[in-house]
Amino acid sequence: MTSPPSAPEPDGPAAGSTQSHAHGHTHSHGPAAPVSKHLRKVIAAVLIPFAAAVVVGLVAFWPGGAPAHERTGVGFDRQTQDGRVTKVVSVNCADVNAAQVPATGDTSTAAGQEAVNEQTGKCKKATVEVTSGKDKGRTFVEVVQPDAPRQLREGQGVVVAYAPDAPRDLQYSVTDVDRAFPMALLAGIFALAVIVVGRLRGLMALIALAVSFAVLTLFILPAILQGSNPLVVAVIGASAIMLIALYTCHGLTARTSVAVVGTLISLLLIGLLGSLFIGWAVLSGNTDDNTGLIHGLYPDIDMSGLLLAGVIIGSLGVLDDVTVTQTSAVWELHQADPTMGARRLYRAGIRIGRDHIASVVNTLVLAYAGAALPLLLLFSIAQSSVGTVANSELVAEEIVRTLVGSIGLVASVPVTTALAALVVSADRTGLGAGAEAPAPARTGRGRRRKA
Repeated sequence: MTSPPSAPEPDGPAAGSTQSHAHGHTHSHGPAAPVSKHLRKVIAAVLIPFAAAVVVGLVAFWPGGAPAHERTGVGFDRQTQDGRVTKVVSVNCADVNAAQVPATGDTSTAAGQEAVNEQTGKCKKATVEVTSGKDKGRTFVEVVQPDAPRQLREGQGVVVAYAPDAPRDLQYSVTDVDRAFPMALLAGIFALAVIVVGRLRGLMALIALAVSFAVLTLFILPAILQGSNPLVVAVIGASAIMLIALYTCHGLTARTSVAVVGTLISLLLIGLLGSLFIGWAVLSGNTDDNTGLIHGLYPDIDMSGLLLAGVIIGSLGVLDDVTVTQTSAVWELHQADPTMGARRLYRAGIRIGRDHIASVVNTLVLAYAGAALPLLLLFSIAQSSVGTVANSELVAEEIVRTLVGSIGLVASVPVTTALAALVVSADRTGLGAGAEAPAPARTGRGRRRKA
């Protein structure tokens, strides 16, 4: 058999392996492998209508911004300004907590220890200056208790909450610290590392990441707040992110198109399973202060639909990784041995996929467990049984989210591998019929190599 015309000739098996690996990292700069015109037409017939439907959905559901509402002053729904700590002095807690109930002296409980410290310990009185907004330059005093988890220091940037209806002396209070610089520095280090290691591919990945956040903040979130069906909005937005991210990072190739189709099928499966089990388990999606605030501000939002939308969007990023990896593996296997048919390609690809499944599922479960670690600690402190913990709605949501997403990821491996094997096998047949025959000289060298 002949070698694919797009692959440079190796000097031996090791060189061939090296070539295949290098090719997998550069296929975004051109076709990963030659494909027949007929095959390109088939792929275009599937993806062009899908892309057109996504564009129509974006236009039809475009929100035009989040709806305005009157601020409640609760949680994240508060007016905030920038501030800076100008002076910090130590004072006796008894002097600044004079209006509070005196401590009983019982330190056997956390509440008792805190009460004693508030009466006998050393507190800090911080003078804070507002540095933005209409009251720029105004100062106020913030008392920091000795057991407070967040201590203030002179010169520190802070975020201050503004309550316009409160008495003047109580209108401003410190609600958080300013983390803009460390967050920006960390983001810069991340971007630099991606570009240094990934080069052009890394730059395209960062562009795709920016576009993904743009779709999320400009379309998905405002459209849900406007009252659109969260599931429909999530499907449209996730599809747009998938198309933009995959084609931006990996190029307009048949390989990428197969990954797109595999991702789409897996997303549909996740949506169906998520809808079924969220309804079956009677999950409301309203389980904490943040979701309660959203429901209070916008009572027409379907909170269970919002939960399902989160499952779909949360699974998309890992799905992209799995489908692209599996498609690339099958393509590289075909280039290493063009004599392999669809069945052999599938078997070889699925062996690679099994390792991928094991690592990805473990990653998902640990990621969700890490995010819910404080909650799990509370259940551990309460000595609740596993059944009791799993039955609570707050934990059941995470279980459904994890398992539904994992099922979709597991299913994406055989689906994408089978699609990729069928596509490259069909393309090989087209080449054999003379659709895009390689040069005779190339064929002769291929025979000599086998001899």
